[in-house]
Amino acid sequence: MTFWTQLSRRKKGYLIAALVLVSLVGMGFANRTTLIIKTVGFLQKMNNPVAPYRAISWQTGVWDKGEKRPPNIIVILTDDMGFNDVSLYGSGLIETPHIDRLGAEGVRFANGYAGSAVCSPSRAMLLTGRYATRFGFEFTPTPDAFAPILQQLSKDDPAPRNFKFHEVHADDPHANHNMPYEAKGMPSSEITLAEELKRAGYHNLHIGKWHLGRSSGMHPLDQGFDESLLMASGLYLPIDDPEVVNARNEFAILDSVQWEVLDYSASFNRSDNFRPKGYLTDYYTDEAVKAIGANKDRPFFLYLAHWGIHTPLQATKDDFEAVGNNFPNHRTRVYAAMIRTVDRSVGKLMQALKDNGLDDNTLVIFTSDNGGANYIGMPDINKPYRGWKLSFFEGGTHIPYVMRWPQALNGGRTYPHAVSHLDIMPTALGAAGLTPQAKVMDGVNLLPYLTGRKTGRPHKTLIWREGHYQAIMSGGWKLQRSMDPQKIRLFNMTEDPFEQNEVSAQNPKKVGALMAMLDAHNKQQAEPMWTSRVSIPIWIDKTPADNLSLDDDYIYWPN
Repeated sequence: MTFWTQLSRRKKGYLIAALVLVSLVGMGFANRTTLIIKTVGFLQKMNNPVAPYRAISWQTGVWDKGEKRPPNIIVILTDDMGFNDVSLYGSGLIETPHIDRLGAEGVRFANGYAGSAVCSPSRAMLLTGRYATRFGFEFTPTPDAFAPILQQLSKDDPAPRNFKFHEVHADDPHANHNMPYEAKGMPSSEITLAEELKRAGYHNLHIGKWHLGRSSGMHPLDQGFDESLLMASGLYLPIDDPEVVNARNEFAILDSVQWEVLDYSASFNRSDNFRPKGYLTDYYTDEAVKAIGANKDRPFFLYLAHWGIHTPLQATKDDFEAVGNNFPNHRTRVYAAMIRTVDRSVGKLMQALKDNGLDDNTLVIFTSDNGGANYIGMPDINKPYRGWKLSFFEGGTHIPYVMRWPQALNGGRTYPHAVSHLDIMPTALGAAGLTPQAKVMDGVNLLPYLTGRKTGRPHKTLIWREGHYQAIMSGGWKLQRSMDPQKIRLFNMTEDPFEQNEVSAQNPKKVGALMAMLDAHNKQQAEPMWTSRVSIPIWIDKTPADNLSLDDDYIYWPN
């Protein structure tokens, strides 16, 4: 046993903090930022060794509960895919024929909304059908050490508005000092879609990103999944792999950190971390195809949570060449190649369903966890909508959303009314013949609306909240409220769906009514499980790659 392996997790944390502090003390020279990042990356990788590739064997089984077998359910969730990243809605950076075909054969939602403008709360809402703020899961989990490291790095950021760091006081009952990163997640008391489906005899499979905690009953295997191929880190391939094309975004602090800190690794059913096989999106897809084949004789729920197309920007050489060079810069071409890989994944999964005779009786849902991010420096990924991931403008929450189930849903349609990630759980349960056990369910079973048994709108109101920054959409209006900057924004979404004209001054009664609805909602929510440590400036109409000014419109996103 090595010295490092003998240390407790807490002692390792203290040692890492000490080493980082020593590094910082000695940095009075120009390349201190680079040294900080490399030091953190070295310690991170030393703390998380990666074993060689290991093959996975998926469990098999048969349905023995009668002749009528419920539908298989597949949720394909992409990461940071903007509305304009696919050609499904008539534009797109590149053609995405497999996603487009899924939409053509199923129901395409014109107004699909993410549960949040950031990944983790959206995932929690998707799997529970409840606002994540109901159970205190308000902010995206990050290690406590991340804030001070980011604070040091941000000193060299040339942007006109810098990061803001929040003091955490010792007497704050919600500070959760020294709360392990693994314990920041969705409480085990929440009932997930996987747990509900087990009541109907489903075998539940998780592949890819989780980001909902790994301890205290938060691991996928503790939340109803029978098997879990977990994304253990975030490189798609090793940086120096001969089959990869990388694109670094030197203008983004977070991007610089990722390249040094992230590794190329996976974990299966709580195993030690090991190297995947091939490009990460393709690896998850190939394993999903194998899992479908293994479970063809029983109903299954597959939650395929892709890392693609989140940064770091890495593509295969084959995809990079296939998309051609008709792009404004190298990073956009790499990004387009990553989209191509996700589209290919959808095609492979649909072919696997056909090959196994499961095509007609499988409910497939495709969506993204939030809108495209501004920190990749590409202006058009959420067009025609304004804003980005981390903002409650439409660009942050209005996302691709498709549902296909040939046995029960007529395809080739566009559904016009607003739907949400909150609806995925109750809809899947409805398909399986179940009703949710949760006392309060914010999502709606969409099947009656899609089959004509119900008319009207599934949602009168949708709400988004991240600390002091909140938004509500109701009755054709949308209001955003923030405390930093202290500002109210009101948009008439019927006349102005792209949020170009702020009209709060002209509609004080509407502002008052929507504010009252927000306040009533907030009274029903829980205190955050941990406090916000940092606020990040998000420009509404520009990316960090643009020439930024203090006059540019912005919000601060707290986390």
